[in-house]
Amino acid sequence: MSQQFDSVIVARAALKLAMSHSREAEREFKENYSREGIKATAVDFGGEFITTMQKVLERAVVASKREGIIDQTHLCEGAVAGAAREALVQVMPKAIGLNVGGKVGIARKSDHIVVAVFFAIGLLHLNEVCVGLGHRVI
Repeated sequence: MSQQFDSVIVARAALKLAMSHSREAEREFKENYSREGIKATAVDFGGEFITTMQKVLERAVVASKREGIIDQTHLCEGAVAGAAREALVQVMPKAIGLNVGGKVGIARKSDHIVVAVFFAIGLLHLNEVCVGLGHRVI
């Protein structure tokens, strides 16, 4: 596919990783994406939404560096943090003041990086499900 569609391919990869149901499925996705030139990882998270936001941003940046998705530069770290924040802002109206739990998927191909969040919002036994996605170009 041409480079103009890389953002869509990378977004799909990040979403699939965020929605993966196990570490084994996650590993399988990462191996398959690697063959397509996509670097990817995922990280679990949970807690009260407002306090979790900072942890999600930090975990996304740390996981991206650890997995070699980004370099340790302000430019790359800022791109991941910005994309993660964008994904969280998209689900904020439903999640604010409640507990959340789920996974963050991060994927990169060439200069496109996407962070996707997929989580359940808990209120007693009444759960809502939300997805958010942020894209940046490095």
